[in-house]
Amino acid sequence: MYDIITVGSSSVDVFAKTNFSELIKIYDKKGETDLLAYPAGAKILVDELIFTTGGGATNTAVALARLGHKAACISKGGCGANMANVIRDLEINNVDKSLIVRSKNGRTGYSIILDSIEHDRTILAFKGSNNNLRFSEINLKRLKTKWLYFSTMLGESFKTLEKLAKFAEKNKIKIAFNTSEYLAKKGAGFLKNVLSRTEIFVSNREEASLITRERNAIGALKALLRLGPKIAVITDGKNPVFASDGAYIYSAKPHNLRVVETTGAGDAFASSFLSGIIKNNNIEFAIKLAIANSQSVIQHHGAKNKLLKYDEALRILKRNPIKVIKIRL
Repeated sequence: MYDIITVGSSSVDVFAKTNFSELIKIYDKKGETDLLAYPAGAKILVDELIFTTGGGATNTAVALARLGHKAACISKGGCGANMANVIRDLEINNVDKSLIVRSKNGRTGYSIILDSIEHDRTILAFKGSNNNLRFSEINLKRLKTKWLYFSTMLGESFKTLEKLAKFAEKNKIKIAFNTSEYLAKKGAGFLKNVLSRTEIFVSNREEASLITRERNAIGALKALLRLGPKIAVITDGKNPVFASDGAYIYSAKPHNLRVVETTGAGDAFASSFLSGIIKNNNIEFAIKLAIANSQSVIQHHGAKNKLLKYDEALRILKRNPIKVIKIRL
């Protein structure tokens, strides 16, 4: 029996560090948009290349395993060296890789991450086989777990998520779901088959607004809860986190820290929030654990490099407490 099986993408991530980019800010009635710019036709020198593995399924599986949970991972990649590196990373971090699907003809996901002056990132993502996971390729007899954690999947793979959500409901398996802008843009109607069966839903502010059409965080939380989740959480970078279980609203502001690179912060937050709920069944504690782990990630390159073990997270929280405000809804 697993504690959690994560479902989603896997990839090789390449971080390209260069000093030649410029940040352009555009202001309109929708607010501020930041654009990362490079001179057209130029040959740009890269200062450093950093190779890691990534993808929502593998990032979260490793995060949960390091926090002490028995975790497995469902993802689809190719048969070459890139997927072998992904699987090796899972093995090193004590994640069961036996549910991984490898395509004979497809390719493994690959991302090129461009760092900006303000240390947010632009990702050039090749999805490869990630979008082609079929429900029939999953060994359902092996899905002995208390939780399924869904990260974003597109195409045929999203249909598989919908079928897994029905399977989970039938087999009394709880679902945690962390979406992305790709899926959020499709709206609440597109997501209803998963959202209606979700126990914990985590998104950032922009994604929550796209799904609910609510600009205000509190309004978005209420709207998300009406769509089915028992707990909804909205993150907003360095701004306060908001969460609600329908009875109370919880908020907490992350510490001001030096940001190196933000890739994987959302995966670290969402998986650690789930871990906090599993361990303590307490939203305040889950928020604290999630902030601690995601802030560890953003101080280094790579989505997995500085994911915390549980005792490390507790020491950090003791040294740098996080205040959570709780008010009745």
